[in-house]
Amino acid sequence: MANNFGKLRDLVHSLEADFEKFYDKSNSAAGTRVRKGMQELKNLAQEIRTEVQNTKNSAGADKPAAPAAKAAPAKKAAAAPAAAKKAAPAKKK
Repeated sequence: MANNFGKLRDLVHSLEADFEKFYDKSNSAAGTRVRKGMQELKNLAQEIRTEVQNTKNSAGADKPAAPAAKAAPAKKAAAAPAAAKKAAPAKKK
């Protein structure tokens, strides 16, 4: 995991100059490098997320499962007859 964090940190630092060139000097080639770097960042972030989830799940597998709390059964609303759902006719004066 520490290795991935180092990769992440290095990637972000390596993009700093291209961000400055793109935003401050309007260098479109630097913008292309920024987009490429951001895609690498996205892929690395997904890799780290997967690794963290797998580590978390394997650590949870070592522990005995806690008994699940029983939920109270949901009450079903009684369906009103179709005639009862209609609005009452307006009263005549």
